[in-house]
Amino acid sequence: MSRVLVVDDEPQILRALGINLRARGYEVDLAPDGERALDVAARHHPDVVVLDLGLPGIDGVDVIRGLRGWSQVPIVVLSVRDAEGDKVAALDAGADDYVTKPFGMDELLARLRAALRRTTPAEEEALVETEDFTIDLAAKKVRRDGEEVRLTPTEWNLVEVLVRNRGRLVAQTQLLQEVWGPQYHDETNYLRVFMAQVRRKLEPEPAHPRYFVTEPGMGYRFES
Repeated sequence: MSRVLVVDDEPQILRALGINLRARGYEVDLAPDGERALDVAARHHPDVVVLDLGLPGIDGVDVIRGLRGWSQVPIVVLSVRDAEGDKVAALDAGADDYVTKPFGMDELLARLRAALRRTTPAEEEALVETEDFTIDLAAKKVRRDGEEVRLTPTEWNLVEVLVRNRGRLVAQTQLLQEVWGPQYHDETNYLRVFMAQVRRKLEPEPAHPRYFVTEPGMGYRFES
């Protein structure tokens, strides 16, 4: 049974999400502000977090940064803010997905299932080695200079899709659908944000990528 932490300062949304998620078999923790959210996350270690951005006290983006300081838990933002800048800021801070209010419960549940799937361990064994890092597809780990590189679940899933298609162009639409889900078609800003994060963590020169290569207007390719 997966545990969901829901963070929102609107009591009616907390109550509605709690009822709906528990009815579908999830364990649910509720938090009305960022301080409580960080405390509950540290004590209960949720499998996925649903997070509003407009919180009293600690802002939602700061909550994301706080969680990312020690955890790779998938974070699905649920916010009334629909500007691209807000979405990019949340994704850049470490969120995995972004749902705009008002939202449909079925859509939110689909996003949660997709986020949880991205954390499921791979069954096959495969080790991909480059001059600068090693990717263990079975363990879902990357090592660079002998040290493990911390990737968020979404960063890992993006890397995994590209590595499994080594040397082949993966179209933007295919990446969006494989990493975020079949309902994603046009959110190319997701790809820009997460690819920049992957390059910062793995490329020796992120501004001049050697391994995670952009094919302008088409997609991305992994070269080893």
